[in-house]
Amino acid sequence: MPHFILEYSANLDESLLALDSLFEKLHHAALSTELFPLAGIRSRAHRCTDFRVANGNPDYAFVHLQVKIGGGRSAEEQNLSAELFFKVLGDHLKVIQDNKGLGISFEMTELPPVLKFNLNNLRQHLAKE
Repeated sequence: MPHFILEYSANLDESLLALDSLFEKLHHAALSTELFPLAGIRSRAHRCTDFRVANGNPDYAFVHLQVKIGGGRSAEEQNLSAELFFKVLGDHLKVIQDNKGLGISFEMTELPPVLKFNLNNLRQHLAKE
């Protein structure tokens, strides 16, 4: 982990949203903290076709990034990571926010101890690259 889960309103220009670029930046940011292993980082996006922002102006848009992390990091490490991820998100979306009404929100949650199962051979594949 982390897992980056992005929701965004369907009225955003996907070429400006540039999800591949955003996810690359977020993965790089996660690695730069030295808190997260590469093989555990995941990103995905959900385009929301049914939404309403503020007063319903059809030009208003939103982006919400949820970050889920596993346990074991200090509060300070979590805070620094969250601030970094939010900065990456805000910087990436600046070109959109400069030109339209855009609500950007962010949350990072540490998963509580739960029964969790993984099958992951990505470390072996990454070692071959």
